[in-house]
Amino acid sequence: MKVIDHLHSSDKTLFSFEILPPLKGKDIRSIYAGIDPLMEFKPSFINVTYHREEVIYKDRGQGLLQKIRLRKRPGTVGICAMIKAKYDVDTVPHLICGGFSREDTEDALIEINFLGIDNVLALRGDPVKSEPHFIPERDGHAHAEELVRQIGNLNRGKYLYEEEQEASPTDLCIGAACYPEKHAEALNPSTDIAYLKRKVEAGAEYLVTQMFFDNQRYFDFVERCRLEGINVPIIPGLKPLTNLRHVAFIPKTFHVDLPDAYARELLKCRTDEAVKQLGVEWTTHQAKELQVRKVPSLHFYTMGRSEAVKAIASKLF
Repeated sequence: MKVIDHLHSSDKTLFSFEILPPLKGKDIRSIYAGIDPLMEFKPSFINVTYHREEVIYKDRGQGLLQKIRLRKRPGTVGICAMIKAKYDVDTVPHLICGGFSREDTEDALIEINFLGIDNVLALRGDPVKSEPHFIPERDGHAHAEELVRQIGNLNRGKYLYEEEQEASPTDLCIGAACYPEKHAEALNPSTDIAYLKRKVEAGAEYLVTQMFFDNQRYFDFVERCRLEGINVPIIPGLKPLTNLRHVAFIPKTFHVDLPDAYARELLKCRTDEAVKQLGVEWTTHQAKELQVRKVPSLHFYTMGRSEAVKAIASKLF
């Protein structure tokens, strides 16, 4: 079932979450261990992130460097298929621009469609660590808008090569990302929303926000989107902070602010457990307020750990 159909057919706020593929060397049981505790809350869909390869350069002497590509996590699409088969829950594989040519993208979409997966979240993705800024693959997409448009073309039976025009169209629901505090590379909130509108016009049927910790940022963002004619569902993304490392890296990595009241309490925390308890309390408050406002779904970023999300969901669903 498509995400957009879940959203349109429900008169209450849904529950959904995102997981990471496990690190290389772990098996599917590590995925199940993160999902099993959350199944009692009947998730409508589960997102699975995609992580591009990392590039390192190994010194081979005589001024020669060898470029080596490292994959640290197994395939997103395969994980989605296994989750769908085991739990009978709809899955949403993430598909990114980085590292994919247009042909690679088409192949991935054909595989997703073949496996009976009805959804895809289209993202540009981050630059690899060795790049100062995002560099698209040769004959790849530079922006998520272009990726959204290619998915839409396949849904209309328009493949890359003329001789394939008789191929059957796909039928994928297209989601995209949005940023209540603006994308880190956007000049300002207005230009960010202008680019977002182009993604929607290209075919994005719903949006999922970057994590935020101040609900007013979300409410204001949705209002600005509506004023600009962006009328698709906008799903809030929530992330409970659960350890001291999160406090240090999440605001910097994801370019999000912490409200003054939350920051003051976090600065008092000296242990991971204290951060986790406060994170559950804060995110529960966020979620309850959002639920009262009848947001489409509460979408949780689990980062592979379900304990805190389970504690929150038990108070909501």
